[in-house]
Amino acid sequence: MTTDLILTEIHPAGYAVITLNRPQAMNALSKALMTALADAIDGMSANPAVRVLILTGAGRAFCAGLDLKEIGSGQGSLGATGKPEQRPGDPAAALLRYAGPVIGAINGAAVTGGFELALACDVLLASSQARFADTHARIGVAPGWGLSQKLSRAIGPYRAREVSLTGNWVSAEQAAAWGFVNRVLPPEGLLDAARALALDMLSTLPDMLTRYKSVINDGFALTFVEGMALEQSRAREFNVRVAADDVERRREAVRQRNRGQD
Repeated sequence: MTTDLILTEIHPAGYAVITLNRPQAMNALSKALMTALADAIDGMSANPAVRVLILTGAGRAFCAGLDLKEIGSGQGSLGATGKPEQRPGDPAAALLRYAGPVIGAINGAAVTGGFELALACDVLLASSQARFADTHARIGVAPGWGLSQKLSRAIGPYRAREVSLTGNWVSAEQAAAWGFVNRVLPPEGLLDAARALALDMLSTLPDMLTRYKSVINDGFALTFVEGMALEQSRAREFNVRVAADDVERRREAVRQRNRGQD
């Protein structure tokens, strides 16, 4: 599917690539682009054939954040409010609603709201040309998509304060060293690596793919003791339905896969 603002490719293996397609504006989030992106993500949520998403940008930027020219003219929006399930036109909320893994293929600059979109993904692969900046404090707009909370949990409050209270750039290599980017890749290999990672995820059990993401994300929002209790509760509920024959069959499949990776 192709629109002016969003490119969507659905691969028969079970993943989709969603591309922000406003390269002339560094994929800045105009009101129209935010709505189109949220609608595209929600469309993938409703499609049982799509179990993994890849999110990337066209051109030299991943996303430059909210369209400040549009906002400055009085025509834009500083974002929706309310509960995630009640936010039409909010791409960060749409990513939160998506049950499967979301791979961010960060091809270039991810700035402020674009940085927040990146942090809303589950795994981040970055081009060596990618870089990140939080300019909320310089522009005078408060973060509302999680940057103030997610970044500090990913890299620690001291580093997060440096990033957010200066607005300085963080390179892809520094982001990987700090731990909020999984891998840095040559630009020409970024999407291939994202597609390969999606296929690896799709080779796991479909039900476990969403359940495991959920227990990691839900538990991370709790204390360690509460997270352990959550894991135990969900394990008891799920494992009573696991048959011994199924475990043996899948164990052999894992052994064969491991042999192929030697």
